[in-house]
Amino acid sequence: MAEQDEETSVESPCPQTPAVETKGRCACSPMSVSVEPVLFLSMFAISLQGPLTTQYLWERLSEDVGYNGTREQGCMNGSQDALQQEVQTLTSHWNLYINVGGIIASLFSVTLLGPWSDHVGRRPLLIFPSIGLTLQTVVYLIVMYKKFHVGYFLIGRILSGLLGDFNAILASCFSYIADISDKRSRTFRVAILESCLGVAGMLANIIGGQWRKTQGYLNPFWLAFAVNIAAIFYSVFCVKESVVSARTAKLFTTEHYRSLFRLYSTPGEDGRRMKLWLLSLCFFVVVTAHFGMKDVVVIYELASPLCWTSELIGYGSAMEHLSYLSSLLGLRGLQMCLEDTWVAEIGLLSSIVGLVVFSFATTTALMFTGYGLRFLSMATTPVIRSKLSKQVDATEQGKWVLFHSNSL
Repeated sequence: MAEQDEETSVESPCPQTPAVETKGRCACSPMSVSVEPVLFLSMFAISLQGPLTTQYLWERLSEDVGYNGTREQGCMNGSQDALQQEVQTLTSHWNLYINVGGIIASLFSVTLLGPWSDHVGRRPLLIFPSIGLTLQTVVYLIVMYKKFHVGYFLIGRILSGLLGDFNAILASCFSYIADISDKRSRTFRVAILESCLGVAGMLANIIGGQWRKTQGYLNPFWLAFAVNIAAIFYSVFCVKESVVSARTAKLFTTEHYRSLFRLYSTPGEDGRRMKLWLLSLCFFVVVTAHFGMKDVVVIYELASPLCWTSELIGYGSAMEHLSYLSSLLGLRGLQMCLEDTWVAEIGLLSSIVGLVVFSFATTTALMFTGYGLRFLSMATTPVIRSKLSKQVDATEQGKWVLFHSNSL
């Protein structure tokens, strides 16, 4: 009887709503709530820590090089002294070291976890990375309490990377939505996830900027710790499995790497694999430009001629995350009269114009103008993700989504 159920399509309950099981997956109604709270909580914690970590690096490294009073003077006359340039360089380098450490660790883990999730289900990919993010926050808190060297932040990033990092949560959520949605509603469901990223990031940066101004760094990081714990509990007790035919499978095996290689090397119908390569390249370029500029922008805002406070940095980062929500609304409206490809092109144009304004911004007003012009910048990624998911089979969703999310 069990074998017959695996070979035929049957009516099956899907997470939160009735649906029809197809190829071992559930197709849900387009507006059911499933993994969105997990992504919201995780993004909130990540966004709360991101700008504050860069600011903490700036302050600690400023102390190390003796940069303790010339910042205000440099802001008044619009100049940069040698010490300020040294602090900028050190902060950029340590941001790079910490991020690269997490990426290298996650390269090992996500290429195992992605294909593994196609067999055992998506929930483990929500739980393990949430634990990793919690451990990262604990390490950051210890470093801040004990005033250890900022290089110890790298330990937290590596621990998080080995358990999948935020990339695995993001990938699992997109795989989950691909499991439970049909091709017609998938683009909008993906955009809903993107909007969760935006709303969470916006709230976190506003709260973090104000809180850092009044009480320092420790309390915001304790909030991030609590939010990560909440994400773990929600994943364990509230998320239902989307892979109906989930079964046990080995995690540490070279078969996962071979299956990822086959995904990109096996010819498909109508040039599907070529489309997969081209779309993957587009996705890599877009997310590299989007996420690569974030820490650089914060450092630019800290230095002259802007010399922003933590409050202004929080507002600026909040406006950047607001683009997730405005892009969702714009995507929904533009889809009524344009094809998805043209919507993605408009999103790219919005992003380019905003970055050009950033490059010339020497005043607060001009900087916020750049943020405003990027109001459709995140309309591109949900379109590319949706097109990518249509190029692979249902049993391959975990492979490609984890592979592309690791580019973040």
